[in-house]
Amino acid sequence: MDLKTAQPPLGLLAELTHRCPLHCPYCSNPVELIARDGELSTEEWLSVLTQARELGVLQVHMSGGEPLARPDLPILVEHATKLGCYVNLVTSGLGLTESRLDDLAKRGIAHVQLSVQGATADRADRLAGARAHDRKLVSAELIRKAGLPLSVNVVLHRQNHDQLAGIIGLAEEMGADRLELANTQYYGWALRNRDALMPTRRQLEEAEPIVRAATERLRGRMEIIYVVADYYEKYPKPCMYGWGARQLTVAPDGNVLPCPASTAIETLEFDNVRDKRLAWIWYQSASFNAYRGEDWMPDTCRTCDRRAIDFGGCRCQAFQLTGDASATDPVCSRSPHREVVDLILATQAKTDELVMRAAR
Repeated sequence: MDLKTAQPPLGLLAELTHRCPLHCPYCSNPVELIARDGELSTEEWLSVLTQARELGVLQVHMSGGEPLARPDLPILVEHATKLGCYVNLVTSGLGLTESRLDDLAKRGIAHVQLSVQGATADRADRLAGARAHDRKLVSAELIRKAGLPLSVNVVLHRQNHDQLAGIIGLAEEMGADRLELANTQYYGWALRNRDALMPTRRQLEEAEPIVRAATERLRGRMEIIYVVADYYEKYPKPCMYGWGARQLTVAPDGNVLPCPASTAIETLEFDNVRDKRLAWIWYQSASFNAYRGEDWMPDTCRTCDRRAIDFGGCRCQAFQLTGDASATDPVCSRSPHREVVDLILATQAKTDELVMRAAR
C-alpha cells in the first residue's frame, strides 16, 4: 500500500495491564503475559493517549487484563476525555464499587463493557476460575444506577453454548443495551484450549434460531451482535476492516499492534511507544504496512470478488495454521489450505479439561 493512502485510525485499544482476577481459558492474551514491572507508567500512558488523539483516534477502549487493577485508571480516563475521546471501560466488574464507578463517571467514562462467562453462577465461576458471577450482577446494577450505557460481552464455546438462551435472558435482566455473543477466536490461551472450547456443528445449528428469535424480540431494546464460529463458515471473518485500517492496540509494555492478536505472527517485529512516536508507527512501521491494501495478497485473494469484504481473512489465523501470514485464511472455502481446518474439525480431541489462564 502507498503510505499516503493509509487513513488515520478511529479507535485505540489501550491494554493497560495483563493482570486480571479471572483465569478464563478462552482469553486471547498471549500465553506469556506481561508482568506488572513491564507495564507503561502513568506518564507514558498519558503520552500515548495524547499522541493517539493527535493521530485522529476518537474512541479509546481501556482494557486488559483488568483495567481496574491500575490505580491510575481515573487519571487516564480523565485525560482521554479532556482530549475529546469517547472512553469505554472493558472490565470483568471485579473491583468495581459504587464510589469507584461514580469517580470514573465524573471523569468521563462514557460506556462500560462487562464480561459474563455463563448463565448460572456454578458454570460461570468454573469458566472464570473465580467466584465472580454474583459480583458481576452487582456491577451491572451499579452501572445502570450510574446511568451509563452497558454492553455485556460473552465468549461462546462448547462449554457454555447450551446456556445461550439463559445468557440472553441474563443480559435482559442486567439491563444491557447491547449484547455481544462472540464465538471464541483461537489465539493465546484460547488456542491452547481449542480442543475443549471448539463448539460442535449441532450447537451452532441450534444457536442460530435462538439468536434470530431474540434479535427480533428485543429489537429497539437490546442490540444483539453474534460473531460466528468461523472454522465452520464458508468464508472467513473480516480482519478489522483490513489490517492497519481503522484500529490499533497498545499492549501493556508499549508495543503497538495492528490487531490485538498480532503477536501470534512470529515473523513480525513490533515497534514500541517508548522508542517511536505513535504516528510514525501507524504510517511508516513495517508491521503496520505488512498487510495493508492488496499488494501482499496471494492470487487466491487478489482475484476474489470478496477481497474488499473480508480482506483475505485473518492474518494471525493464517500464520498459526499455515506458518505464512500472507496466505489466504485457511477458513475460506476458496483457500488452498482449507483442508487444514477440515482436519482440525475432524480429528480434534474432545475434552472438558481446561488450562486456566495463569495469573501474573
